[in-house]
Amino acid sequence: MADRRRIGAAGLSSAFSTAAMWTSQQMGRASTFIVACVAILAWAVTGPLFHFSDTWQLVINTGTTIVTFLMVFLIQNTQNRDMSALHLKLDELIRVNQDARNTLLNLEDMTEEELARMKGTFASLAVEPAGPGAL
Repeated sequence: MADRRRIGAAGLSSAFSTAAMWTSQQMGRASTFIVACVAILAWAVTGPLFHFSDTWQLVINTGTTIVTFLMVFLIQNTQNRDMSALHLKLDELIRVNQDARNTLLNLEDMTEEELARMKGTFASLAVEPAGPGAL
């Protein structure tokens, strides 16, 4: 039963990722923006027809709230995936560079204090006079 739940959860996660990727690609298109602008324009034009009623206002408020609420999850999913890919690429560059500090591979797992110390280390390196051959 636990295996079936794990498989189901993985399938659901995969389906969500696929849907999120497709939706984010569609939402980033100029044509989608134009459709949204046309919808808002159509809503505005119908204002006099509905005497600018509370219901008329509620339609746009509800629609935009629902779209915004759902887009938050899609954007977060897309950002999480993009950041994971970026971390993996940077980790690979750090791994293959002989002079790199391998401790940098796990920066995202460090505490705030450890990150502050690391930032201080790099800040002090930035103000040190450049050695021979520096640009």
